[in-house]
Amino acid sequence: MKTKRELKTGAKIAILLAAFLLILGCAFFIYVSDYSHADEAAIAAAVSATDIHISNSDGALVFDPGNADTALIFYPGGKVEYTAYEPLMIKLAQQGILCILPKMPFNLAVFNINAADTYIPQFPEITHWYVGGHSLGGSMAASYAAKNSEKLEGLILLASYSASDLSQSDLKVLSIFGSRDGVLNIDSYHSSRSNLPADFSE
Repeated sequence: MKTKRELKTGAKIAILLAAFLLILGCAFFIYVSDYSHADEAAIAAAVSATDIHISNSDGALVFDPGNADTALIFYPGGKVEYTAYEPLMIKLAQQGILCILPKMPFNLAVFNINAADTYIPQFPEITHWYVGGHSLGGSMAASYAAKNSEKLEGLILLASYSASDLSQSDLKVLSIFGSRDGVLNIDSYHSSRSNLPADFSE
């Protein structure tokens, strides 16, 4: 049987632990609440794209040009509202590519790395699948690709890099970044190039 002192000590520890978890939860909420929003241009582009059918499927925007055999599942960048990528998805869809833009939990793709698994089975007519993403989204797409290369034909990295080893895969990889990009860790970008297939495009 516990003494009164032991009970008081246990109660204090429980209170301190609860307070720590509450502070941690509040800090996380504040962190994820501060994110980049889509601007009016993104919304206007979506409305004006009458040649592309835009729908919502399982939490993702689907940009369907009609009769596509190639598709891209694009993971948004960390703490970026997924609708901010609508203009890019529309431009790609106008080139005949079915584009799928998932909404990530807390705007962080790290919480749903396997998002692609939700959508690939929904489009059996697609014979060429690509995944890609911007910044953190690109890294998470690369992580998915490393474990699911048999389902994919390629990977697209936008201001991003792969921390996963894809060097022995048969994936087609395209890596793009801006020369004036002030966010991308350029040292990590260059050091991770060895994780990509030798014939990747840049």
